[in-house]
Amino acid sequence: MAEYPYECTEQIFSRFYANSIATHIVNSSPKIKEVFESWKNLTPDALLSNLEKNQDLKYVMLQETPWVMEAKDESQSKRNIAILFEAKRMEIEIERALKKLEKLQLSNGGWTWFPGMPDDRYISQYIITGMCHLDKLGVRDIRDQQRVWNMVKRGSHYLDDRLNDDYEWLLRYDPSHMFENHLGGIQIQYLYARSYFIKDIPIENKNAKAFAYYFGQAKKYWLPNNRYLQGMIALAMNRLNDKVTAMDIVKSLKENAIFNDEMGMYWKNLDYGYYWYQAPIETQALLIECFDEVANDQTSVEDMKVWLLKQKQTQNWKTTKATAEACYALLLRGTDWLAKDPQVSIMLGDMMIDPKKLPDTKVQAGTGYFRTTWLAEAIKPEMGKVKITKTDDGVAWGALYWQYFEQLDKITSAETPLKIVKQLFVERNSDHGPVIEPISAETKLKLGDKVKVRIELRVDRDMEYVHMKDMRASGFEPINVISTYKYQGGIGYYESTGDAATNFFISKLTKGTYVFEYPLRVAQKGDFSNGVTTIQCMYAPEFTAHSEGIRVKVTG
Repeated sequence: MAEYPYECTEQIFSRFYANSIATHIVNSSPKIKEVFESWKNLTPDALLSNLEKNQDLKYVMLQETPWVMEAKDESQSKRNIAILFEAKRMEIEIERALKKLEKLQLSNGGWTWFPGMPDDRYISQYIITGMCHLDKLGVRDIRDQQRVWNMVKRGSHYLDDRLNDDYEWLLRYDPSHMFENHLGGIQIQYLYARSYFIKDIPIENKNAKAFAYYFGQAKKYWLPNNRYLQGMIALAMNRLNDKVTAMDIVKSLKENAIFNDEMGMYWKNLDYGYYWYQAPIETQALLIECFDEVANDQTSVEDMKVWLLKQKQTQNWKTTKATAEACYALLLRGTDWLAKDPQVSIMLGDMMIDPKKLPDTKVQAGTGYFRTTWLAEAIKPEMGKVKITKTDDGVAWGALYWQYFEQLDKITSAETPLKIVKQLFVERNSDHGPVIEPISAETKLKLGDKVKVRIELRVDRDMEYVHMKDMRASGFEPINVISTYKYQGGIGYYESTGDAATNFFISKLTKGTYVFEYPLRVAQKGDFSNGVTTIQCMYAPEFTAHSEGIRVKVTG
């Protein structure tokens, strides 16, 4: 957020927002700064990108993937995190961003997106909302900072005028249908943003009818909107003294939520799309604020924070806006997960795992992350029983790996949140044209036969930077030999053909079921192992799966 290169108003505000939060963290929790300093000076591994960590556990080296630059960029961002918390630098950056925001605010109170552009209603509402967030978190007392307060007042009156424009347009061009649903995302965002300071900055008389009209629209037509907009309406209604409607919305949201021991509380159909209100991370963050403020449901708040962090485990928050909203939600009132060192006890069979007593094992400051290994002769059957106890609040995760050698055709399938089913088919000619038949252990293949590989992949959560490797029997030769980017079945991926396997690199894998197919040609006689198909999330290598081994026979 603090380093985004573009000089648009949203990014300038993000710098102001990020540095303001960083200043607040340093002043209220010096322990956080100590953690980052220890990362910087003592444990360089803590600053590695998640893509670079645990290379020995991954099926493919990072250098063999298309994501080398992404890993380097993320590592550099982590190395710069200690710089972020330098107090003098933060003060300079805040003042610099504040001056730019003042300069970019037009005479009518609105902000432009880039200098020279006309005022932008959405950007203006986004900035006002962000200022409100800083005030609510206690990061900045907006009312006591005259320069900021003047910007907020002028911006609020600008937003009131734009809402009145919407109302006047309806009166002029569609007066007979005023009772119908004219509520859009921009009006809902306005009610949410404006409700923060409605008592300090009252609505002027000229805009009062427009405000009352859209308030009534939100009360009447909240149900058809998506969950992000429903949460905004609930928060606005709660602040504008309509507690009944606010609680009805929260009740509806909770009835449609999914509860999971691992993933926490979330919703099945969080929107993906091009519009600002179709963003899953921002939606979850806003609903955390909703359940916290409207219902004071701290159990749900903590469960929803779990989902937000679990997304970070297997993905990267790509945008400054998603990062800003997630930070806001995680810093809201509730259990302070940063206040204490993580307290987790691990029993491996009858052995207590104490990282302080393990050789060559260091516990990472702040996160509690550590890693240890055992050689084959030290592993006992009872170590397959693992008991983990967490005595403090918050979320923690880990993984246990067992690596060993086995003949490929004897491997049985294994799954995590990822699941793979691989099948081979042989193409035959028939009276009705080409047909495919499944290949089994009894199937006799011939030289020149065309074989089709079909891989069915299922994933129960969104992931990024996923590598899938499909091994190939030495008696088969690929027909597709040119590595290329492909898009099929709702997913884009880079397919790379190697000597012994075909690799698939998937930058964005959303929850669902996918089918991959590609052709091979039978080129050698013999009895072959066709290997297995493996898949792994490079961000979190504990999420891995593989298919069962297959043998194929080529007789002539």
